[in-house]
Amino acid sequence: MKKIVPFSFYFLYFAAFASLLPFFVLFYQSLGFSGAQIGLLTGIPPLITLVGAPFGTGLADRTRRHRLIMGLGLVVAIVVMLILPRASSFVQVFALIVSFNFFMSPVGSLSDSATMTMLGDERAMYGRVRMGGTFGWGIFAQIAGFLLAMYGLHILFYMFSGIMLVNLFVSQKFSFGEHQEHDPKSGTVWMLLKNRRWIVFLLSAFLGGVGAFSVAAYLSPYLQGLGADGRQIGFAFLVATLTELPAFYFGNLLVKRFSAYGLFVISLILLGVRSVLFGVADNLFLAIAVQGLGGAIFPAMWSAGVAYADENAPAGLKSTAQGLLGAMTFGFGAAVSGFAGGLLLESMGGRGMFMVFGVAILAGLGLIEGFKRIFPEKEMAQIV
Repeated sequence: MKKIVPFSFYFLYFAAFASLLPFFVLFYQSLGFSGAQIGLLTGIPPLITLVGAPFGTGLADRTRRHRLIMGLGLVVAIVVMLILPRASSFVQVFALIVSFNFFMSPVGSLSDSATMTMLGDERAMYGRVRMGGTFGWGIFAQIAGFLLAMYGLHILFYMFSGIMLVNLFVSQKFSFGEHQEHDPKSGTVWMLLKNRRWIVFLLSAFLGGVGAFSVAAYLSPYLQGLGADGRQIGFAFLVATLTELPAFYFGNLLVKRFSAYGLFVISLILLGVRSVLFGVADNLFLAIAVQGLGGAIFPAMWSAGVAYADENAPAGLKSTAQGLLGAMTFGFGAAVSGFAGGLLLESMGGRGMFMVFGVAILAGLGLIEGFKRIFPEKEMAQIV
């Protein structure tokens, strides 16, 4: 059960998101929203995640109500996605999207925390369990592409809700272990945020969020601008999924070879390069090739990030640490790429948008790593 439950959860969780997330921008465009409105809808909600993920995971750690908080998030997600196709005004859509993000924001981090707990001494096998999500995403992104071409966007909202309903029952089989009291010597979550090592890690996670979310949110209109239809968009996500599998399967070996943080940095460099290559690609074939070659980057980054957060989390703050990682990646990082992406897509097109993101990621990572070398950790500890 320690592998079957999380594997099944990840499969269904990412199957649901693959059915809808890549097509959100197309839905906004179908309602006639402007580039600025799309940027707001794509960018502001992740800011809710920036608050909601640490709040939800912290509340779960304090109250030991992990399954309740996870279940509530899934229920709200199901209800919102059943209502959203009937919304027409910007205000209605915005309110629903914000609600969805707030309640769903701790779910992914809680599932990662439970998975690491259930694996116990086999935590290095996280990547192989997380492969369930890769299978779910790859299979259902392809199915969603066909359904989009045949029936239109609205069918995808019902597909998401149906899959998440099944996953609601699976989520209640998670085990979060016995209550582990927080060690006062390690401080609170705020002390964690003052830790130089964690600040550097979270700033890097922000760049990872920009690289990952920009592709998740804007790949579909980018490919559409190159002449792709729904089937070809679904195929592009399937191709990336196939290349994800080796990265998750051998994730434990990659972490052992490069260390968790080392693999995290390497993945960020490759994320930046992938975005630059999207900017260079001038036809659909090259764009899909880049998507396929870049499919292994995110699983390597996420496996490394989850491992690093778990290794460096104080006692009693395991879920909170994963929440901080999720908040910076899919909260702050996603918000910035969402805001900027909507405006850049409208003004520069998909290729220009990805080129800007790629250069920004590489430059930002260079600044972070340069800061680490100019101000070594021991010197920073003396200053603080």
